[in-house]
Amino acid sequence: MNINKLRYIMEKLFTIILLSILPTLSFAKTPDCYNWPMNMTKAWLKNANITDIYNLDESKTKITLLASEKKKKDLYIEIYHFVFFDKQGNTYEVITQNEASQEECSISDVNSYLISKSHTH
Repeated sequence: MNINKLRYIMEKLFTIILLSILPTLSFAKTPDCYNWPMNMTKAWLKNANITDIYNLDESKTKITLLASEKKKKDLYIEIYHFVFFDKQGNTYEVITQNEASQEECSISDVNSYLISKSHTH
């Protein structure tokens, strides 16, 4: 195994470990606002012709709050990782970023980034 391949594997491993630890490092009570970015992301997936959202199996959706940073009193930047599954078994992984508060989940637009799309065909 060459050094570049080893370095690549170590960087990926570090990223996976970091992303799995980040949610446990949040001590402040953050807003429980996953519905706003999830719904906006489903609309984005539809509008971008990535998938038909009516074909998604919502019972299988995985939701992970990766990070929540307090910007000022009762204003947070939230980063979510969503994994959507369609009825054929295809997956769509999306990272989102938006601002939220305890009172209002939809303070800002949602930035959605498709990071993985896998097809079972």
